[in-house]
Amino acid sequence: MLRLYKKEKLCSTLAIEALFGRGADVMSCLAFPLRAVWRPNPGRRSDAPMQFLISVPKRRLRHAVDRVQMRRRVREAYRLAHQYITLPDGTRLDVAFVYVSNQLEPYDKVARAMHKILTQIQHLAQESSEQPS
Repeated sequence: MLRLYKKEKLCSTLAIEALFGRGADVMSCLAFPLRAVWRPNPGRRSDAPMQFLISVPKRRLRHAVDRVQMRRRVREAYRLAHQYITLPDGTRLDVAFVYVSNQLEPYDKVARAMHKILTQIQHLAQESSEQPS
């Protein structure tokens, strides 16, 4: 059964501020209609390898029902795709998915973008773990 647990949600205001702040360790990528921003967070207490949040700005979609619908589509795409990525042991990432389109996009487009973003995060996380500190 593919579930999303509470421990996978990014709720800490300090972690969110660090994620959207100007830090050297913050990385991002764009796969339309999603933009992902992530950073390693080794000091996190949760044992989940990734904690995520989803943002659908009011500036992009004016109607609340449209924002809720896109948030659900993004969450569903993440729920189905996050099991296929493997991160190095001990890696803890905070990830934010930001919706960047000005209109509703179909689920299959969101799912393709999510898969592309997650594979890129996996690739970069493995590269950074292989480099000597």
